[in-house]
Amino acid sequence: MLDPVLRHNAFYRDKLGRAGLDTAGDLAGMEDYRRLPFTSKDELTEDQARTPPYGSLATFPPDRYVREHHTTGTTGRPLRWLDTAESWEWLGRCWARVYRAAGVTGADRVFFPFSFGPYLGIWSGVEGARQLGCLILPGGGMTSLERVRTILDDRVTVIVSTPTYALRLAEVAAGNGIDLAASTVRVNIVAGEPGAGLPATRARLEEAFGSRVFDHAGATEVGAWGFECEARDGLHINESEFVFEVVDPRTGARARQGELIATNLGRAGMPLIRYRTGDHGRLHPEPCACGSTYRRLEGGVTGRLDQRLTVRGVGFYPSEIENVVRGFREVGEFAVDVYRRGRRDAVDVRVEVGGGGTEEVVSGLARSLRSALGVSMGVQAVPVGALPRFPVKAQRVTDRRGGG
Repeated sequence: MLDPVLRHNAFYRDKLGRAGLDTAGDLAGMEDYRRLPFTSKDELTEDQARTPPYGSLATFPPDRYVREHHTTGTTGRPLRWLDTAESWEWLGRCWARVYRAAGVTGADRVFFPFSFGPYLGIWSGVEGARQLGCLILPGGGMTSLERVRTILDDRVTVIVSTPTYALRLAEVAAGNGIDLAASTVRVNIVAGEPGAGLPATRARLEEAFGSRVFDHAGATEVGAWGFECEARDGLHINESEFVFEVVDPRTGARARQGELIATNLGRAGMPLIRYRTGDHGRLHPEPCACGSTYRRLEGGVTGRLDQRLTVRGVGFYPSEIENVVRGFREVGEFAVDVYRRGRRDAVDVRVEVGGGGTEEVVSGLARSLRSALGVSMGVQAVPVGALPRFPVKAQRVTDRRGGG
């Protein structure tokens, strides 16, 4: 990959040249690799702002590219990304690895309940399913109820979505007297936010759909880099297509737990070298029961580093709140607000409670949150349907403190 990049990619030719890497032959092993500088999202954003629309990261002339996608912009200004025909095939191959690990074959009917916007994950997931030979069922332009009916009418066997939207489909189905657990769905592949890596969320999804739920991870600028195997004991990192490291996010030193750093090896047209993904994970110390030698992240991606909350000196991720809340079957949707009241931080959790026993649920959830996270939180019940629903990724946590 480095040969064309060092010749024609202005961004990395300059960046790596300053680090002493002028030719591919200068990179003799991992010690040389670890001396290369990290690449940050801020650098990419600034580069595209200086030279719109794509910055200086494109290796080839414009006529070599066949696809453009955008990041969602949930953690800053959206980035635009280009792919050649070769890198598009590579992205599909990475997704095909996700499917195979979950036991998906060409005989499956794969449903994508998304509005098909400019985001890479949906389209590359479709490409991976095409490479496997699956029947692909797009769900753009449908209501949630129409998507539920499509699952039944078209005898869908695999659903690809975010955990949040899978739960929304289950909620809509239940509200219309439809039992999704009796459908033909046997596999849910979820990504985009912590979910399948949280035991309580996974259990709720599997009960609702009567299926097995598999985690997956990726990003527009990186590609599909993580998959869960049949053992479902952590998220494998795809080491045949990427070079990975886990580092202390403050010092950059190698660590068992910290920020995931990735270099994608099949995207020379717009590559990333030692990219700071912003994802937090913990390397599993043991080999996987499936027999794969690919390393794993225990519990998948714990959360985004820029979304970590510190309240009264205690740090935690929103996913840790979700794992507690999802353990209460009576609770549907929830929302979290972080405030500063006087000199103290406060956390309020609003929950929709169905099925009675509201006071017991509220008091039990408050105790469980305190026990699991070490922080007292106010818990308040609100009417069912009062909280917002999300079509893709959820934004349940709002930090209302002035400094974030």
